[in-house]
Amino acid sequence: MNKIYAPTKSADDWKKLLAEPQKQWKKGFSARTLAYTWEKAVGFPPEIKQAFAKSDSFQGIELLLAIPEHQVALPGGGHPSQNDLWVLGKMKTGLVSIAVEGKVSEPLGPTVNDWCKNASKGKKERLAYLLSLFSFNLESIGKIRYQLLHRTASSIIEAQRFGANRAMMMIHSFSPYCEWFDDFHAYAALFDIDAQCDQVHRVGRVSDIELFLAWIRGDEQYLSV
Repeated sequence: MNKIYAPTKSADDWKKLLAEPQKQWKKGFSARTLAYTWEKAVGFPPEIKQAFAKSDSFQGIELLLAIPEHQVALPGGGHPSQNDLWVLGKMKTGLVSIAVEGKVSEPLGPTVNDWCKNASKGKKERLAYLLSLFSFNLESIGKIRYQLLHRTASSIIEAQRFGANRAMMMIHSFSPYCEWFDDFHAYAALFDIDAQCDQVHRVGRVSDIELFLAWIRGDEQYLSV
């Protein structure tokens, strides 16, 4: 994978990075909505700034780098974890790796049980890695959306690679009805967290990285841009 990145000039520059541009780049869909939201922002979008302001762990955070459609290789080979946006942030206390998943009405993909059906050797290796990383067992995560697990793992992997001491998996949702929040809530509950919208939740240390989760509601005006 190429390690040279070119800066974007507008939201439209995100389109060419998508796996299926003609299908994904539409008004009201997450890819386009997320792109316009972040391109229009000065640093972090306002709703994310507000969530950080309420968290003692993210006071004074500065956005250093944001890469759309950032791919992170995971054990087992096959498809990497493709972050809709990956962000490197900085605070006085160190760096933070943030894996951002944009959502409107799109589901969070298959459950772990469905993803594991007729699993290849690579899938079994990846599953073993995820179970070990989070100290989970298969029974506890069978009904959890696989996307939430591998996206969180990607935030930790990049934290280790960039020397960050914190990592976050963030859902940036533009659904007027908070669709699929129940799946996020069930996932957070594995860490004994009663997840709330627009709030940063501390999970604890995973592989010596301090991990956080967040579900942030985006500005719906960008659904029609």
